[in-house]
Amino acid sequence: MTRFKEFFSKVSHSTNKNKKLFLALIATLLLVSAVVGIVVGVNSRKNSDKETSAASHVILKTACGNTKYPGLCYSSIAAVPEAAKKVTSQKDVIELSLNLTTTTVEHNFFKIEKLLKTRDLTKREKTALHDCLETIDETLDELHKAVDDLHEYPNKKTLIQHADDLKTLMSAAMTNQETCLDGFSHDDADKKVRKTLMSGQKHVEKMCSNVLAMIKNMTDTDIQNELMKSSNDRKLKEDHDRDGNGWPEWLSAGDRRLLQSSSVTPNVVVAADGSGNFKTVAAAVAAAPEGSSKRYVIRIKAGVYRENVEVTKKKKNIMFMGDGRSRTIITASRNVVDGSTTFNSATVAVVGEGFLARDITFQNTAGPSKHQAVALRVGADLSAFYQCDMLAYQDTLYVHSNRQFYINCLVAGTVDFIFGNAAAVLQDCDIHARRPNSGQKNMLTAQGRTDANQNTGIVIQKSRIGATSDLQAVKGNFKTYLGRPWKEYSRTVIMQSSITDVIDPVGWHEWDGNFALNTLFYGEYQNTGAGAGTSKRVNWKGFKVITSASEAQGFTPGRFIAGSSWLGSTTFPFSLGL
Repeated sequence: MTRFKEFFSKVSHSTNKNKKLFLALIATLLLVSAVVGIVVGVNSRKNSDKETSAASHVILKTACGNTKYPGLCYSSIAAVPEAAKKVTSQKDVIELSLNLTTTTVEHNFFKIEKLLKTRDLTKREKTALHDCLETIDETLDELHKAVDDLHEYPNKKTLIQHADDLKTLMSAAMTNQETCLDGFSHDDADKKVRKTLMSGQKHVEKMCSNVLAMIKNMTDTDIQNELMKSSNDRKLKEDHDRDGNGWPEWLSAGDRRLLQSSSVTPNVVVAADGSGNFKTVAAAVAAAPEGSSKRYVIRIKAGVYRENVEVTKKKKNIMFMGDGRSRTIITASRNVVDGSTTFNSATVAVVGEGFLARDITFQNTAGPSKHQAVALRVGADLSAFYQCDMLAYQDTLYVHSNRQFYINCLVAGTVDFIFGNAAAVLQDCDIHARRPNSGQKNMLTAQGRTDANQNTGIVIQKSRIGATSDLQAVKGNFKTYLGRPWKEYSRTVIMQSSITDVIDPVGWHEWDGNFALNTLFYGEYQNTGAGAGTSKRVNWKGFKVITSASEAQGFTPGRFIAGSSWLGSTTFPFSLGL
C-alpha cells in the first residue's frame, strides 16, 4: 500500500509537472498569438490610416489647388488635429475652412474691442472701429449661415439657387473686411490704425476667398454634371414656371395688378405731426419685431424727416411705404469732412434681409464740398426699391453687399455716386449726374469687386443716363464718365439704356494709373443715344462691347441676382430678362 502511494505520488507529481508545463506552453502560445494579433492589428490600422491619410491628402490638395491662396488653404487645414479623418470630400474641406475662418474672425473682433479701450483715438477712428465691429459681426453671421447652407447642399434648394446663395454669403463676407479697412483712409492718423488691422483683415479675406473658390468649383461641377444628365432636371429649374415678368404662370392678371398696387395695409404709421403711431422713422424701426418672417410695413406719411435711420440685421422683412417720392423725404447731412466715415455717413442704412421701400426720397444734403456723404447704404440681401429717389453728391448710393434691385428710381450725384460691392441691378431708372465742384469730374459708378469669383457687380439696364438741370447748362465745363475701378476686379455693365451726350466719348476713367485696367470688367450692350457710341471708348483689356445676347442675359435680374426666386414676392414690377 505504501509503495502504491509512493508510486501514485510520483506519478501525480510528474503529471502535475507536465500539466504545469502544458499550461505554460498554452499560455505562451496564447501570448504569442495575442502579440501577433496586436502587431497585425496595429499594422492593419497603420495601413488603413495611411490609406485614409493618403486619400484625404489628395482631396485636400485638389480642393485647395483651385483656390487663389493654395498654400494657406492646405496648411491651415493640415494643422487641424486628425484632419485626415475629417476630410472625405471637397465639402468637408469647405466646412473645415469655414470653421477656421470663423475662429480667425472672432480673434479680429476681440482685437478691435481691445483697441477701442487702449488707444488715444480720434472721433472718426472710434467710428471706424465701430464700423469694423458691425461688419465683422455680420461676417460671423454669414459664415455660420454658409455652414448651415453647406449642410443642406445639394438637397434643399435648386442647385443654381444653392450656388448663388453660398457665393453671395462669401462675397459679402469678403466685402466686410474691405469695408473695415476703408474706414481708415482719410488722414495719416487713420492710416496708422489701418496698418494695425491690416494683417488680420487681409488674412480673413484670403481665407474667405479660398472658401469662395472651392464653393464655385464644387457648384459649377455639380451643375455641369446635372446638365449633362438631363437639361430638364428639377434641381436646375430656376424660372421655367414663370412668365417674362417673373410672375407665376397661374397668377391671374387681376391678381398681378393687385400685388403691384400700393394698397398695402401698414402695421404702423409715422407722421411728423403726431397723427400716427410714431413721429420719427427711427422710432418706428426700433419698435419693429426682430427676426420676423412676415412683412412688417411702416407707412411714412408725407413730410420731411430730418434724421439718420438704421435698419439693423435683426430687423428683417421691413417695408418703408411713403406717400410719394416728392412728398416723403428722409434727409440728413453726415459726411467725411465733418468727421464721419463713408460707411457711417448714410442718412438711411439698411442691413436687415428682405427690406423693401417705395415712394420715398433718401437724401444727404452735405453738398459737394463735404466729399463722401451717403444718402442710402444697402447691405440687405434680397432688398428692393420702387419709385424712390436717392439724392446727394459724392457717394450717393452705397450698394454695399448682397443682392439688390432698383426699379423706376432716380439716383443723382457727382463723384462715384453709385458705388459698393453688391450684386445690384438698376432697371428702368434715371441716373443723373449733377454739377460738381470746380475741377471735379463726375463718375456714375465705382464698383468694388476684389476677387474674380465674387458674384457682384453693378448693372444698369433699360435706364436713362443723363444730367440734372444744373449740370446740363454747363456740361461742357465738367467731364462725366460711366465709371472707374474702385477695386481690382471692378465689374459694371450698362445695357439697353439711353445715354445722353453728357457722357464723355471715352466712356470710362482710370482710378489710379494702370490699376485694375486688365482685371476689371466693363461691358456695354445695345445702348442708344448721343453718348452711347463705342468707337472712341477706352481700349483697356477689361472693357468689352457685348454683342452676344446669351452673354448679356447673364447680367439680367433673372440670372445676376437670382431674381426669379424672390422678386415676385416684393410686389414691385420687374423684368427678369433682356
